[in-house]
Amino acid sequence: MLWPKSVKERLKSGGDLEIVQSYPYRSAAPSTLWGSLIEESRKDLFLSGYTNYFFWTLVPAFSQVLRRKVKDGVRVRFLLGDPNAEVTRQREAIEDVALTVSTRIHMTLEELKRLRDLEGLEVHFSAPEDAVNHVSLSVFRFDEQELVTPHLARQVGHDSPLMHLRQVKQGGMFDRFSEHAEELWSRSRPVGEPAF
Repeated sequence: MLWPKSVKERLKSGGDLEIVQSYPYRSAAPSTLWGSLIEESRKDLFLSGYTNYFFWTLVPAFSQVLRRKVKDGVRVRFLLGDPNAEVTRQREAIEDVALTVSTRIHMTLEELKRLRDLEGLEVHFSAPEDAVNHVSLSVFRFDEQELVTPHLARQVGHDSPLMHLRQVKQGGMFDRFSEHAEELWSRSRPVGEPAF
């Protein structure tokens, strides 16, 4: 009774406490947000989008940033979809765009190949049994903050919504999405290893 209704509506107090901001499109999030979250990462940079190719077009000198982060002791991981997987082919048919899913993955692999001398950079393909779950949800973690994109129907990543989350409590939304990405990572295989 002490708080007017208008104030209550603006205060976060429940499940939305960890939501910093939401965007109707991933492309609506400012590029400076991505760059600042990467720069502020001190422990863990985990990019678990299915293609991850857009980082090189969004973040200036991204490869040099990755080199610096790894050398500063940040754990840097990329979880990619397998460009040769059946799920990748299915998603390409659904999206029906010229810049195909497999092409976007190959673009990322080309950039990462230039960093192969960087000891500590981890690059994995998600397991075949996890591909459907991976292609439908991208989780990008920067220490205690995340950008999460659930992929909608026929939309490509930049046309899907995005949530910016900050860890506030144990077992909240941040942790739920982190656990999803870590579970995918636990069954993934390093790029270059044969599939079983």
